[in-house]
Amino acid sequence: MREKVFLSQAEIRRTAKLIWPHTRRTPVLEVRGEDFGLAVPSLVLKLELFQHSGSFKARGAFANLLMRRIPPAGVVAASGGNHGAAVAYAAMKLKTPAKIFIPTVASPVKVARIRGYGAELVVTGERYADSLAASEEWRAKSGAMAIHAYDQRETLLGQATTGLELEQQAPNLDTLLVAVGGGGLIGGIAAWYAGRIRIVGVEPEAAPTLSMALKAGEPVDAPAGGVAADSLAPKRVGELMFPIAQRFVEKVVLVEDDGIVQAQRALWDICRIAAEPGGAAAFAALLSQRYIPRKRERVGVLVCGANTEAVSFG
Repeated sequence: MREKVFLSQAEIRRTAKLIWPHTRRTPVLEVRGEDFGLAVPSLVLKLELFQHSGSFKARGAFANLLMRRIPPAGVVAASGGNHGAAVAYAAMKLKTPAKIFIPTVASPVKVARIRGYGAELVVTGERYADSLAASEEWRAKSGAMAIHAYDQRETLLGQATTGLELEQQAPNLDTLLVAVGGGGLIGGIAAWYAGRIRIVGVEPEAAPTLSMALKAGEPVDAPAGGVAADSLAPKRVGELMFPIAQRFVEKVVLVEDDGIVQAQRALWDICRIAAEPGGAAAFAALLSQRYIPRKRERVGVLVCGANTEAVSFG
């Protein structure tokens, strides 16, 4: 395992100042719990699905491109879809060549986004791990700079700015629910809050990467399936985020695929928010009662991705 990573608030603030000219300050929406049949007065939804490229991943992409020296060969990234779209978008804006490797499981809307941003696209392998291996081979041959989806310090710093922004918008949260794939988002956010609020991870039962890692005491290979496989099913969580999670993530809960789909439907029906499965996973923990808030607990939920073709669940 690599050396433990410490992300200071000062570093996160500097990163935020650097990337904010290129990213959106995404809104928060306060909703009544009773509208969703929940026994909490209100919920705060952080609508990171409105970020450029359709997910929080744009923060980490810009952090990498602005904080690291880019070689003439440009950048390369492997992705289930959202990270690839984010890197392609950031590279387009900063006029940098980009090559993106994605697996066959990636949704058509994510493939279209990547192509629309002008990056060179390679579809290879069935899962993210397959595309990552192919991208590493290309990096070694080309000299391009690799931008890892979650296991990169600059990526973690970029995603951490989500927490900084949310605390400014909703300073009185007790608990924040965050979906977990490779762990870049929850790792960055947990580093920002550093135990000042409860951070609860939410994973699909079919891809329990952080759950298995915490049980084993280190990142380990996990199943990589389920309805959110294109965003929440890497082979294992990142080594850089893992010690942060050990220290600052209070617990991780698992949700079923049916619960994720139900959360997508509820967000659309009540709020007209069209979230992809991975983007709705954290909310699924509340609807399926995998996380039950205490009385008067003020809960926030990260709605983190919108790259879906679904606009109706009727």
